[in-house]
Amino acid sequence: MRKAGKILVVDDYEANLRGLGQLLRSAEYSVTSATNGRDALDLARRERPDLVLLDVLMPGMSGVDVCRELKRSDETCLTPVVLISGAQERRTILDGLEAGADDFLIKPIDAEELHTRVRSLMRLKRLTDDLDSAETLFLTLGRIIEARDPYTEGHCERLADYATALGRRLELQQADIDALYRGAFLHDIGKIAIPDRVLLKKGKLTRKEFASMQRHAEIGDSLLATVRSLDRVRPIVRHHHERIDGQGYPDGLCGDAIPLLAQIVSVVDVFDALTTDRLYRKALSIDTAYRMLREKAKGGWCQTIIVDCFIDLHQSREAEAAPARVAV
Repeated sequence: MRKAGKILVVDDYEANLRGLGQLLRSAEYSVTSATNGRDALDLARRERPDLVLLDVLMPGMSGVDVCRELKRSDETCLTPVVLISGAQERRTILDGLEAGADDFLIKPIDAEELHTRVRSLMRLKRLTDDLDSAETLFLTLGRIIEARDPYTEGHCERLADYATALGRRLELQQADIDALYRGAFLHDIGKIAIPDRVLLKKGKLTRKEFASMQRHAEIGDSLLATVRSLDRVRPIVRHHHERIDGQGYPDGLCGDAIPLLAQIVSVVDVFDALTTDRLYRKALSIDTAYRMLREKAKGGWCQTIIVDCFIDLHQSREAEAAPARVAV
């Protein structure tokens, strides 16, 4: 028989574990249990439950402490957590909310209320899983697009490394750095709609072919519009070919109207293209790439400060890596 979902129940009192377990199993949930916080954390990471029910008052780690640890971990931060308390204490509720709890139940537990809240949070977890799967699919598509051209192998990983490092150097918020990481993989996802005869053409593109290639930014934006969790990435995908002089595409944005994250990805994208072998030419030297980046910036491509910051960052990393290469 297909189970309705997996629930981890945590309580140091065995009678409570048995009672909750019976109620949940009667509704076809798969139930695992733990009697202390440490075991609960281990089970949550190993078993990946769809929901965790946590008693607040336990020896050692309290339910609030366990909740806080679950929400801090990348592996379990999206798992719904319900705290169970025997007293309607305002401080307990506030502490639980601060720790990231998704809901509360008050003892003695009403069976109907339990099932209603569990069903609601299970629906939320299913939605979160679907969104996560969709995002994973898009990131995989980014790699598939890269694989169409053997000359761009590793391009996405290098861009993710460059872009996030530059974001940190510019002291951006973590949410922006996360968007840069995803944007590095997805910036060219719209190329999935570009024919190979255009995408992989060795010679100069015709005007019609170039117009077709330019459409990849808009196509990519439209594709990502189907996944809400990628909303912060869409401006990168749409605008990484804009120029501050207004001569870019697809929208001809200029100056500060171009999102900063899109400019960052644009800079690292061009640098990687210059310093790796391509269908139409061999890789250029790093010094030549630096010079070309600066010339393009002065010519109206992007903010000079972003290029200067990236070059400074790249030179620092090259200097740090040099002793290691010599040692090898």
